[in-house]
Amino acid sequence: MMMRARTIFFALFLFLYFPFQLFGQRQQEVPVTLESPYNTMLVHLHYLQPDSYEPALAARTLYGVPDSAQAVKLAIKLKQVLDGKGLYVRMGVLPRDSNYVDSTSNQNVYTPFPRQLPEVYLERINDRWYYSGETVGLIPQLHKEVYPFGADFLLNLLPHFGQRKVLGLAIWQYLGLLAILLLAVLVHFILSRILRPIVRRLSRSRVYPSLVPPKLIWKIARAASVMIVIRLIQFFLPALQLPIESANFAVIVIRLVGVILVIYILLRGLDIFILYADKFTQRTESKMDEQLLPMLRRGIQFLLFLAGIIQALRILQADVTTLIAGISIGGLALALAAQDTLKNLFGSLTIFMDRPFQIGDWINFSGVDGTVEEVGFRSTRVRTFSNSLVYVPNGKLADMVVDNYGLRAYRRFNTSISITYDTPPALVEKFVEGLRAIVANHPQTRKDYFEIHLNEMSASSLNILFYIFFAVPSWTEELKAKHEVLLAVMELAQALGVRFAFPTQTLHVEELPGATSLAPHYKTDPKAMDEKMKAFLEGYKMKVGRSVGH
Repeated sequence: MMMRARTIFFALFLFLYFPFQLFGQRQQEVPVTLESPYNTMLVHLHYLQPDSYEPALAARTLYGVPDSAQAVKLAIKLKQVLDGKGLYVRMGVLPRDSNYVDSTSNQNVYTPFPRQLPEVYLERINDRWYYSGETVGLIPQLHKEVYPFGADFLLNLLPHFGQRKVLGLAIWQYLGLLAILLLAVLVHFILSRILRPIVRRLSRSRVYPSLVPPKLIWKIARAASVMIVIRLIQFFLPALQLPIESANFAVIVIRLVGVILVIYILLRGLDIFILYADKFTQRTESKMDEQLLPMLRRGIQFLLFLAGIIQALRILQADVTTLIAGISIGGLALALAAQDTLKNLFGSLTIFMDRPFQIGDWINFSGVDGTVEEVGFRSTRVRTFSNSLVYVPNGKLADMVVDNYGLRAYRRFNTSISITYDTPPALVEKFVEGLRAIVANHPQTRKDYFEIHLNEMSASSLNILFYIFFAVPSWTEELKAKHEVLLAVMELAQALGVRFAFPTQTLHVEELPGATSLAPHYKTDPKAMDEKMKAFLEGYKMKVGRSVGH
């Protein structure tokens, strides 16, 4: 976006090289009636043109100046002020009504340039229109502001040789233009290097001294330097006394470039603000600010571009009010054509207000798993676990069922620990007791609710249910905590001598010729079995009773 200074200066040289004349050909005589603002300004400008030069007639448009010589000087100076500011009088828009009334003041006054030069206005006196007495009194001051070194400053440096004309411009004008451009290049070269440490100093923070990249600082310094140089060119431009159309065109270009540079500097300043804001949001626990930051950035960018466009239209003297009214009339058609865009915009507002998810949350929707990276005005960006990027229109996402894993208060871990069948019951009990102690002592597990029990006797193992919850904010910390707990389980098993089971098959050959039979012998005496059953149940009841008492 940033244009190099030499490109701007070369473009200005081309704009100023081809002059245009306000009145290029001999025009018909203009009657001095002063009956309307149109006739008064036409008389003033017409009789100060080279081919119709009668300054005494032009001086008749000024009110309250009895000295004719003084009136002539003031009339010439007033035209020089208009030319120096590049204010091109469009005769077609001047009111021709002798009873013209200003809609703001409700008086018979007319201001040709209300924004650029409000001090200059005409008023109706005794049925005639004149430049007002207040305007006449301010002409010397206005002339001094536009020409601080005098209107003939450059001309007086080359009084003889400089009078010759080439391609419509005098030699002194070419030399003055060249001098201004060379001065601008020199000032830009020096000023950009002076501004760079100043910008670096202003953008530096004691907490993050090297956060702003040097390239961004250099861009801002160069843009600020070019903007100052543009103002410098505009300051010296009236001294060239260019034809009004050339001066008007040059002033418009300079002002447009100035608007572009201001918007550019503000955008780069916004980049610096976002850098620091991003660092600040990383230090906060809430993720809402991280979600708001991209939307805030784009919103400010939109407002800056909109302000730049409006200002550019004003510089081009476009009727912004009429344009906005036209847009309002076409708003319905625009809304119908942009239904999806509006739906996505309202979807983004819904997501922001309801906050079903935030930046960094792990969500699932329509079979897509991923982490939210950015919530924009139009779409939400989700990074999947295969590292691909999914863009989902906010209008559709707002209507979807979104499973937000990131909002879980606890993260469940459900597994089964299998041990061998030859583990004695007392050792099984002690191992389960140790597993519960691991959960109770880990800093990131839920202490008020977990289930660890001998749960199943499968084909090849005794299975212990291990059902716990982790109190962690992210998937990475969940994996880390799970890693620590499983390592502790393995260390406990090693310390107690518990062996983990895996699917196995054992072949028992109970009888072989010449070998002792391996078939088990069971005692089936009913009385003996009843006594053993009675002893077990009494011990079990006592154990259960103690457990209930605790």
